[in-house]
Amino acid sequence: MEASKIDFIPGGTVTSPQGFRAGATYAGIKKKAEHSLDLGILFSEEPCASAALFTTNRIKSAPIVLCQERLQKGRAVALVVNSGCANIFTGEQGLADAAEMADLAAQGIGASPEDILVASTGVTGQPLPMKLIRAGISQIALANDGGQELAKAILTTDTVPKETAVAVRASDIKFTIGGIAKGSGMIHPDLATMFCFLTTDAAVELAFLRSALRKAVDVSFNMISVDGDTSPSDMVLIMANGLVGNEPISPGSRQADTFQQALDRVCIYLARAIARDGEGATKLIEVTVNGAISAAEARLAARTVVSSSLVKAAVHGADPNWGRIIVAAGRSGVEVVESNIDLHIGDVSVVKGGRPLPFSEQSVVRVLKQSEVPITLHLNLGTASATAWGCDLSEEYVTINSQYMT
Repeated sequence: MEASKIDFIPGGTVTSPQGFRAGATYAGIKKKAEHSLDLGILFSEEPCASAALFTTNRIKSAPIVLCQERLQKGRAVALVVNSGCANIFTGEQGLADAAEMADLAAQGIGASPEDILVASTGVTGQPLPMKLIRAGISQIALANDGGQELAKAILTTDTVPKETAVAVRASDIKFTIGGIAKGSGMIHPDLATMFCFLTTDAAVELAFLRSALRKAVDVSFNMISVDGDTSPSDMVLIMANGLVGNEPISPGSRQADTFQQALDRVCIYLARAIARDGEGATKLIEVTVNGAISAAEARLAARTVVSSSLVKAAVHGADPNWGRIIVAAGRSGVEVVESNIDLHIGDVSVVKGGRPLPFSEQSVVRVLKQSEVPITLHLNLGTASATAWGCDLSEEYVTINSQYMT
């Protein structure tokens, strides 16, 4: 049997899988970003098995409500998305506007409106400028390489687009998984102010697609934090059009494990890119917790440490105040035995068996000044591990969020 292989594609994006096209335009929705892109469409030549996960915020945007209803059948052919206005807290008019966006996109691509999904991101509590959107959708030209334009159109306070794709050889088939994401502020586990749109040309059984997406999100987007907030418009979507022509991948198929691994890699790559591009961030923080009594406790401890404002501030200032890491783990609610704890900051061991070790503070400072800061906490109570990602907390974060609308 031929071994499975997963390779990242240079310049890969959401349109790297065959049969997907995308395009974007500047409709004028972003008032501060003249001539940038703010409206786009992702389209599949064939109907897709489709699954999504949504925000856990009890306030949900109109597009989320629409997508949750339409994805009950597990099918879609296109997504229309805008940035600059989130269509949140807009009542019945917001729902009507989201439906009209889908109708307009359907007319342009010749599809049924019920097969069109909608996503919006930006300012809360303002109606969509539908006149601009009507004109803008008519200007969108779809292309096989349009994924890069779409990746730019979904950005808000992001400083860089986030996109990738992997080529996969699994058993006797070859397929591709691609994706784009946005997110910079209001980022916290259980989905945050982020979008991720994933595509594959593999045929995937719907129940397995839903399960695989949830598992991938649990190890990626549910393990990042920038500032502890979440929004009402968050969404991770995957569309599988089956153009490879394989028998649908299902839990018992030979390709199931490889598909899951490939999807995990794409999601982790994009999740790290979101954490690295956190508002005002200068460093990526990676926290790994080993030796927890369960996977749930490892995840909780890692997420608590990476989201601690005190830890984030210490990393920003390259302050070797390692006690903040221990204290954050201690308040996380997981089982912790002080005499069992080991702590490493980069390659520097600072605590062993619950005892502080003599170490050069300058060696820790050097680690904290790196663009990527790895922190490893060993609880030594079990065998479970988890990794979370975040960023430092800078003065620029306050500046960005005190001037968002002004």
